[in-house]
Amino acid sequence: MILYILFRIGYFIANTLPLNIAYKTACFFADLHYYSSRRDREAVMSNLGIITENKADDKELRIMARDVFRNFAKYLVDFFRFSRINDEYIKQKVKISGLEYVDQGLSSGKGAIALSAHIGNWELGAQVLSTIRPPMKAVVLTHRNKLVNDFFTKQRTVGKLKPVEIGITLRNCYKILKSNGLLALLGDRDFSKNGLFLNFFGRRTLIPKGPAVFCHRLGSCIVPTFIVREKDDSYSFMFEPPIYPDKDLDEEACVRNLAEKYTSIIERYVRKYPTQWFMFREAWNGD
Repeated sequence: MILYILFRIGYFIANTLPLNIAYKTACFFADLHYYSSRRDREAVMSNLGIITENKADDKELRIMARDVFRNFAKYLVDFFRFSRINDEYIKQKVKISGLEYVDQGLSSGKGAIALSAHIGNWELGAQVLSTIRPPMKAVVLTHRNKLVNDFFTKQRTVGKLKPVEIGITLRNCYKILKSNGLLALLGDRDFSKNGLFLNFFGRRTLIPKGPAVFCHRLGSCIVPTFIVREKDDSYSFMFEPPIYPDKDLDEEACVRNLAEKYTSIIERYVRKYPTQWFMFREAWNGD
């Protein structure tokens, strides 16, 4: 209940105050969270240490970690303001590059997976992509608290996006791909405990294999998709060339091959935008 109340307060602030004031207010509360939550702060610093290959000293890591908290607070402000997303907002706030790769992926007629990570504002990316290239569905995490879950679902469905909750059904995922639609997935954190152990920044961690399984079984492609915040609080929405399954490999080998490819691309973006990777637990879980 407390978390739901906090989200409602954040929603009120984000939609009542001017955007720049809402950002400043959110950053103030982000700093409170940063200084008061030792567990979250140390987890983020630990992740940043690995991303930077231990080249940053403690002071630098603390500044970077604080920026992670602040960027996440801004992400929430934008999430709360989804009702304002329209063609004009996209034109003014979102610079899109590589959209032709989405069309290229869909040209096969077997659907495409827009694969992203917990970086920048993946929720906004799904909203924008569902506006410019419908139909699209996105697999989302189900929140345990029903009030919180209903709140997030309402925010996600203010536009044309159709969320598919983890644990409900995979049938909708197959359906959207078979109809040559877009399916949005995240590939940097496994919630099923059935993923693959792969090297991520030189260390073993569990990576979701669902995107690769869909590709192998349906012949769909993966289009790496990332949306990141710029210094002026606008966004760059970037698409990478499609990744196709190797038909000559059996399922196990094909799935691992695909997962290694998209994990490598995610690693590249996390390395480039470390303060926009929102992982508030230690990402490297070994065995």
